[in-house]
Amino acid sequence: MKYSNENNNTLSHVGGRFTVIGAGPGDVELITLKAIKALESADVVLYDALVSVELLDYAPNAEQIFVGKRKGCYAYQQEQINELIVSRAKTNAHVVRLKGGDPFVFGRGAEEMEYAAAHGLQVAMVPGISSCLSVPAYQNIPVTKRGAAESFWVITGTTKEHKLSADVALAAKSNATVVILMGMSKLSQIAELFKAEGKAETPIAIVQNGTRKDEKIAVGTIASIEYEVEKQQMANPAIIIIGEVVRHRESVESLKEEFLEVVK
Repeated sequence: MKYSNENNNTLSHVGGRFTVIGAGPGDVELITLKAIKALESADVVLYDALVSVELLDYAPNAEQIFVGKRKGCYAYQQEQINELIVSRAKTNAHVVRLKGGDPFVFGRGAEEMEYAAAHGLQVAMVPGISSCLSVPAYQNIPVTKRGAAESFWVITGTTKEHKLSADVALAAKSNATVVILMGMSKLSQIAELFKAEGKAETPIAIVQNGTRKDEKIAVGTIASIEYEVEKQQMANPAIIIIGEVVRHRESVESLKEEFLEVVK
């Protein structure tokens, strides 16, 4: 049994192998064909909380183990996950680690690959569609747009020390789009940093459960967003998008309405 990665490097089914897969942002149709093929060949699937469980149907014969966390409660600590990867692969098994979004964007996929490789496993990575791009896109918010944003930042809202990343303050000084993941608990701090840069009226959108059926969005300005979030009772998992590109969503909706009025 053989498995080929994107660079056509062949990994033989000897000594166990480990594949990290990006499941995409939530919509099951946003997983890649390559990821599906890897799931179909899996003997064990370790999956996270943000993964749509319907994707496990692609691995019906595999042992399926939930290793995610919800509301700060861990099914397994990271050290235990690492040990599971190695112990399950020792019988020449193919262990798949299924992670939400892209595993190399704040997903610890790189750390798990290093651990597996250090224990003699053959490793491969299948990229996923990152939520930092796809969740705004689903709401008609581009992260770049000519005349509005020439670049974008993607920042974790909460560091390993459970503090707001210092990069947010740097990003607030720029004209770039700022996308913040895992930042809802730090929303007040984020707003204050942007206000300090004279950006109280900068557009901001927050999307909860992006690309899923229960998706929810709050749109406002830096000055008003906390009120909007409270009004809609929004919580994690959510993505924060700050910048002029947020106006594109309203622009598209207005153009749709204008077109419908014309054709009536």
